[in-house]
Amino acid sequence: MKASARHTKVVEWSAEDKCYVGSAPGLIIGGCHGDDEQAVFAELCEVVGDADAIYAREGRPLPPQTAALHLSCTEPGN
Repeated sequence: MKASARHTKVVEWSAEDKCYVGSAPGLIIGGCHGDDEQAVFAELCEVVGDADAIYAREGRPLPPQTAALHLSCTEPGN
């Protein structure tokens, strides 16, 4: 398994920014953005891979795994 697979990746629409925003909770916040949801996800995967490589190069431990954890989201006002 690639180290980047350890991280949950989230792409969501930002009404404030009027674009999709990609993040990896616990690793990066607001890592990339754009008008195409699939393109943002693809870029986010690269950003997460780059972040993992930086941690490895600097000899730092990766943040705890977030993939396969139960994450819950609700719509605003619910």
